[in-house]
Amino acid sequence: MPRIEATELVERARGRIASLNGVNRFLDLLEQGAIPRDRLPWLAGEELRIVDSDRRSFALLASRYPDTPSGQFFLSLAQGENQALSLLPHYASAVGWSEKDLIHYEPRPRAQAYPAYLAQRAAFGTRSEVALAMLANLEEWGNYCARTAAALRSRYGLSEEAVGFFSYFAETPPGFVEEATAVVAAGLEAGEDPASAVRAADFLHAYEADFWAALAEGLS
Repeated sequence: MPRIEATELVERARGRIASLNGVNRFLDLLEQGAIPRDRLPWLAGEELRIVDSDRRSFALLASRYPDTPSGQFFLSLAQGENQALSLLPHYASAVGWSEKDLIHYEPRPRAQAYPAYLAQRAAFGTRSEVALAMLANLEEWGNYCARTAAALRSRYGLSEEAVGFFSYFAETPPGFVEEATAVVAAGLEAGEDPASAVRAADFLHAYEADFWAALAEGLS
């Protein structure tokens, strides 16, 4: 399929995700300063496992699809997750957790559905599924991270360094959209199913919603 069809598929998937945007109760409460301080470390505990899993998933995809543009794209995503991991301890420390606390944290099943699905697609899915899912959900995820960083600074008094993990994901890497679209195009040209790619974007969105819902569980 020519590149224009990949672009159209990206726009369709992004439009679907935009239409599904709902209430993020955790972030609404965070922006009100209503998340108990003893729950703030949950973000670190969950993200440690998510980012570590996603790093492995992207590395696997780079090995499954090593040719240009897919191999470099997935490898850069794995490297990005590695960079994010280096920032997470600053947040954990700022909310009172040590490295030992992070290691012994028990993750919530709903919060880990996102990386579990991504790992499944990395092992058994297609390059276009993962690239489209990441691209279609990029704006929402970045916005959530920006809101998180801002609320942690304004409502909880955290420093720029402490919220660096969230600020990092709030920014779209230069060239990401073009590179991801090129991977989608390569997959479509190889005969990958566009309907499956759109479905993967929908599923990833649903599992991200589960992540935020799990963090707000039990709060009034």
